[in-house]
This record gives sequence, structure tokens and C-alpha cells, in this order.
Amino acid sequence: MAHRIRESARKYFDLAKKPKNLVMKSSTGKFWKQPAIYILLLVTGAGAAMLGDRLTASRLPANSGDSGQKTLQPQLQLPINTKPQPSKLSPPNSRSGNPANLNFIVVAVQKVGPAVVRIDATRKVKPGNRGLSPEDFLGLDPNSGGRGGVERGTGSGFAIGADGVILTNAHVLEGADTVSVTLRDGRSFTGRVLGADQVTDVAVVKIEANDVPVVTIGNSDKLLSGEWAIAIGNPLGLDNSVTAGIISATGRSSSEVGVPDKRIGFIQTDAAINPGNSGGPLLNASGEVIGMNTAIIQGAQGLGFAIPIKAAQQVAKELISTGQVEHAYLGIEMATLTPDVKQQINSNNNSNIRVTVDRGVAIINVVPASPAAASGLRPGDVIQKINNQPIIQSEAVQEFVQNARVGGILQMEINRNGQILNLSVKPGNMPVQKLR
Repeated sequence: MAHRIRESARKYFDLAKKPKNLVMKSSTGKFWKQPAIYILLLVTGAGAAMLGDRLTASRLPANSGDSGQKTLQPQLQLPINTKPQPSKLSPPNSRSGNPANLNFIVVAVQKVGPAVVRIDATRKVKPGNRGLSPEDFLGLDPNSGGRGGVERGTGSGFAIGADGVILTNAHVLEGADTVSVTLRDGRSFTGRVLGADQVTDVAVVKIEANDVPVVTIGNSDKLLSGEWAIAIGNPLGLDNSVTAGIISATGRSSSEVGVPDKRIGFIQTDAAINPGNSGGPLLNASGEVIGMNTAIIQGAQGLGFAIPIKAAQQVAKELISTGQVEHAYLGIEMATLTPDVKQQINSNNNSNIRVTVDRGVAIINVVPASPAAASGLRPGDVIQKINNQPIIQSEAVQEFVQNARVGGILQMEINRNGQILNLSVKPGNMPVQKLR
């Protein structure tokens, strides 16, 4: 105790010895009161120290009863007989019942989480062949790649049928020799691929199980930018991970996303999506599936993309029924005409193409033996109308073709070197390399 008093006295005397410019002045500007103040502080400090030796934390009252004072509590310590309370945050216009008034993300995850599965795929790799991107297939075997071996990867999926029908991405299953499906309750099954469509990146897997928890399907046609978005999946092998954000945009074209070989108007979200999330569900605030997470842009933050659930359902029905999906196909390379594009086409000395109009969609190349070639389309033709609808962007041509029936007819008005021609173009079925 004496040692503590000496330490307290030394601190106060040291303060008194500091230069005057470091001492706060009184309101009157006088300094004669400072020694008395120091003595008073010394006595008070010593008395508090003595009292502190005799009191224990257990004797401190929980509340002083004085409304003007607060008893300090240790950090992270809860009052006796008090349980942690859940967050009471709820989204506006939430349609789901929530009698416990839980955080709406918790409610959505509790609703859908049991139906989200982990998909493990393996494939044999020939020496010198690393066919799968490590962005999609993680945890590569050390013996894979140049020396051959086994390549392993993890993706996500979700059950849409209680009899074990599961939706996922086609690229999760690409080249896979074996597919294993693990439910959240720990059950594991060998998966059988019913079909996979590379054009839309949708695949269906079947497991032999009963009473599988299933998701609730929402409406992906009426999404608005700014709505809540919740992603569930197995990113980087971390099972049952949940991220949340908003819908950033809808109807992103495949060319905008950087996957021109796909035919999907993507949902864009800033909910974190990483390799391994592929095939997992994107939910709205009510816990309904509105999309299937499928793509990211490397090097970007807050840019994830999902396939609208309506489109995924349509493809899944065909895959379940026939094992494949037909996609109308012309076989042309095209570009939306702008002054710059027109100049680039006409100034290319390695091409005989010359464009004379300023608006429309120019055909840059026609694939030999394609439906476009059989219908009489040529490089240099400018598409100006389809089925009497004016055409000024290549996305419009793509939409007409995508919605066309294989073997049906598209009436096209084209400009060929200043001459207007009307052609009946018959789309064929897009040739797609099937998964092994």
C-alpha cells in the first residue's frame, strides 16, 4: 500500500514539475490554487486505492439507484438471466411470415438452406491436359496436370424435386467421371446427370433419395434493381456459406458479361459470389429462389451473375424430358452499325465487305454449311428488319433467333450493296459439344 501511495504521489509531483504551457489554466488565470489541488488529488487517490483493496467485484451493486450515475460493467458480459436477442431487422414489403421477428436473412436461410447441396466432381486428366479451369474446380490433386492424375472440384446445387432432382450449372459437371451429392443433413449420394446444356449453363442431376428438402421458386420476371439478394453455396469449399447484397441489374447480355457463347439475360448482383458458388441459389428477401449463381468477372468486386430461375426451369424441363435442349441457330457473326464500325468495315483491306447504310446490323461472317448460308445470307448484308420489326442492334437479332423455333421461319429484310432484299431464313439447331 505504501508503495502504491508513493507511486501516486510521484505521478502528481511529476505533473507539477512540467512546463507551465502544458498545464490547463483556471478560468480566473490564477495559479496559486494548484498546490492545494495536487494535495487534494493525492489524498483522494490514496484513499481510493485503500478502499479498492477492501472491495471485491462481487460486492458491487448492479445498479446504484442514482439516475445520474451508471455502474461500469465488464465488456462482453451479459446481465444475469439474460439471453442474446436476435436482430429485429426486417426488409420492407417482406411477404414471408416471421412470428419471431428474426433477421430476414436468417429466415430465408432457414427456409432454403436444407435444400442446398454440395456437388463434388472428379475427372481423370491425361498427361499434359488441364481441361478444367481452377476457377470452377478447386482442390486440384497434386498429381493432376502435366503428369496426369485426378482433378477434383466442388460446386453447389439445389433440390427442386423431393425425389432427388437437383439443379446446378453445366460447367460444374463438365468432363466429370463421377458426381457426388451431399445434403446439408450429411447424407451423401452418387449423382446421375440427366442432362446438361452448355448454351445456358444449366444441368440436372438425379440422386436416389426420398423426402429431399426442396426450394420455393420465386418470380424472376419482375425483379427490380435494388431488391435484396441472398446467395447460398459452397464458395472455395466452405460449405453452407451465406452472403447478401442487392440486385444490381437485370437482363445483362452474355456479351456484356463476357461469355458470348451463352444465351442468357443474366441477373447482376453485388452479393459475394466466388468459385464454388456455381449452381447455388440466389434468393429474394422472402427466401424464394430467383436465380442460379453462375459467373463472376475476375478482378472485379461486387459483380456476380445468376441465371434467372424461370429460364433455368424451362431448360431443366427439357433436360429431364429428353436429355437435351434445342437452340435456334443461324451461323453468323454480326455487329451493330455505328459510324466507327462502318468505317472499320469499309477500311479493312483484307475484306471485300462494303457497307453503304448507317443503321442496322452488319453480317461480318457466315459459317459455311450453316442455316444462314443455306438461306442465302452473305457477309456484308445489313439486317434492317425481322418479321417487319426494325432492327438496329445485334442483341435484337439474337433475341429473335433465341425465341425462334428450330425449323421455323424468320422473315428478314436486308440491304445488300444498296439493294433491298427479303429472305426467308430457317434457323437450325445449334451444334453443341456434349459433355462426356
